[in-house]
Amino acid sequence: MPYTPSGFFCDRLIRERERRDGEGSLNKPIRFNGQDYNTLRQDYLQRKTLFEDEAFPATVESLGFKELGHKSNKVKNIVWKRPKEISENPQFIVGGASRTDICQGDLGDCWLLAAIACLTLNEKLLYRVVPQEQSFTENYAGIFHFQFWRYGDWVDVVIDDRVPTFNNQLVFTKSAERNEFWSALLEKAYAKLHGSYEALKGGNTTEAMEDFTGGVTEFYEMKEAPKELYKIMKKALERGSLMGCSIDSLVPARFETRTVTGLVKGHAYSVTAVGEVKPENKVRLVRLRNPWGQVEWNGPWSDNSKEWVNLSKADKDKLQHQNAEDGEFWMSFEDFKKNYTKIEICNLTPDALEDDKIHKWTVSVNEGRWVRGCSAGDTFWTNPQYRLRLLEEDDDPDDNEVVCTFVVSLMQKNRRKERKMGANLFTIGFAIYEMHGNKQHMQKDFFLLNSSKARSKSYINLREVTQRFRLSPGEYVIVPSTYEPHQEGEFILRFWGVFSYRTSFPRQPAPASAGEESEEDQQFRTIFQEIAGDVKKWCLFKHFFHLVFPPDKDLNTEGFSLESCRSMIALMDVSFVSSASGRLCCEQETQPGIFKHYNADQTGSINSYEMRNAVNDAGFRLNNQLYDIITMRYANENMNIDFDSFISCLVRLEAMFSKSGSDWLSLTQYYARDSIF
Repeated sequence: MPYTPSGFFCDRLIRERERRDGEGSLNKPIRFNGQDYNTLRQDYLQRKTLFEDEAFPATVESLGFKELGHKSNKVKNIVWKRPKEISENPQFIVGGASRTDICQGDLGDCWLLAAIACLTLNEKLLYRVVPQEQSFTENYAGIFHFQFWRYGDWVDVVIDDRVPTFNNQLVFTKSAERNEFWSALLEKAYAKLHGSYEALKGGNTTEAMEDFTGGVTEFYEMKEAPKELYKIMKKALERGSLMGCSIDSLVPARFETRTVTGLVKGHAYSVTAVGEVKPENKVRLVRLRNPWGQVEWNGPWSDNSKEWVNLSKADKDKLQHQNAEDGEFWMSFEDFKKNYTKIEICNLTPDALEDDKIHKWTVSVNEGRWVRGCSAGDTFWTNPQYRLRLLEEDDDPDDNEVVCTFVVSLMQKNRRKERKMGANLFTIGFAIYEMHGNKQHMQKDFFLLNSSKARSKSYINLREVTQRFRLSPGEYVIVPSTYEPHQEGEFILRFWGVFSYRTSFPRQPAPASAGEESEEDQQFRTIFQEIAGDVKKWCLFKHFFHLVFPPDKDLNTEGFSLESCRSMIALMDVSFVSSASGRLCCEQETQPGIFKHYNADQTGSINSYEMRNAVNDAGFRLNNQLYDIITMRYANENMNIDFDSFISCLVRLEAMFSKSGSDWLSLTQYYARDSIF
């Protein structure tokens, strides 16, 4: 068969969608739950009533499901109130958004608040998440909205302004200014995005940083940091990336406690700059900021240290050195590595960069899923596979190697939102293999004969696993997987760097054009017309298929069921029935032979993993999503496919690719139709 559809086209489809209507982009975010802020606000202004959000109501269900659920004593005295019921003069933002606007309440979401604090350092990013021109006075209708990046798309989340209170005080996040509410409302919108406030308990700052920026976060333990860490930090800041660091505390009671050096354990810092000076020998420096706005490092290169005395005024001005208790300070890169435990770098997507002169990387987003019995990793090779071509080597004269630098990010989706149903994070990771021109799903033998060129440092139960790599130019296949087999879930895989990403492979040309029908095809076309005529009755079609594929004891089949014949003929038009059936007739020795090959135990069925190979041997090159659909449609509860279903599947594949041709948007429409399989 001539059909060789792309091994993966999700990224192609995303780009096609963005070119077509911009849905999910910054300028046209998706309306979360279908709620449009402007339409709703105008509607309630005309009604002269305040908006009440039925999608996230002022009830226990919005608070939580366990510790904040119906059976919890914590929620009995909580009262939902609007800001005008809490304060005489409520304001959305007072004197500009700052770190003092974020004070943690009775919810374990400090990871979120730390990210919000970092966000306040960049006004452009802040006001993208927190749209301006919202207030409790002009055009006030009790409705507000916020924007977040969500698994490849920007979404606009609408909320009403009823917030949980106890004794007329905010229960969760609050501002130092009692009449300021932007941070409390932002937290509520983020809780709505995840299903409840309780869903926000516990997390990693990088998770929220990415949801605020759409960036890709790298995570480094200082004790295992790469030798080129300073260069990585410098290039990241040149690209406008967000960067944070912290000092782990092994004793929970000592979180956010000040050390003798002025640094705080269990506390998040922002990295705001790096620089180099040459008082005698070259010294690399890092500038950090404590979100508290005070409490600074008191060691070498601190504000009042002797190291600044011998430095020229030009160097001081270059580093913007200030002697002030403002929470910002310099320290040497060596002291930075000694004192801090980890560093997180959130690389922004190109549309978030402030200056066209900043070096831009390309980001490619690929959506996928692990499906039990098909792509959930019963054996490693059955997992989804994605291809990356590295063509442009690093422009670095100091590096003697010809390599390409890039970042791979694997993120599992919706696990936080599904906590109330008992979902936990999977332990995930990925491996990278070099390959040469193969356009198909790599089979088991490939992985037995080839070792990985690189892989994620570890499999870990975080929302995202991200790592930077430096590999030689060439073609690679990346295999994302869960540590345990048979775990079902959705994910996105992002590639980040300067590379050429091949999203699709060309289909192989048909061996003969439409007008060059072979003699065998003509004979079988005549047979079909003699049997079917113009009647097109299901029973005659079944009889025809019994002639093509007679009952076979080795296949454990009595022929096609009437239901299978009905579904196949319903799928095809008259002209295609003749063509496709004729093709099947021509291959009546091939198709059963393929099935028999994988049905070695003569049980009359093949398992879902063998089905992938059988379909491939039949001439179809499918992507992971289509294999998933085939498994869900044709496999029984034991993940097996019988001969009847096997042939039915091939007929449908023939129909789909014949009708869609090479038009990917048309193919997607067939792929999305419930009736196609």
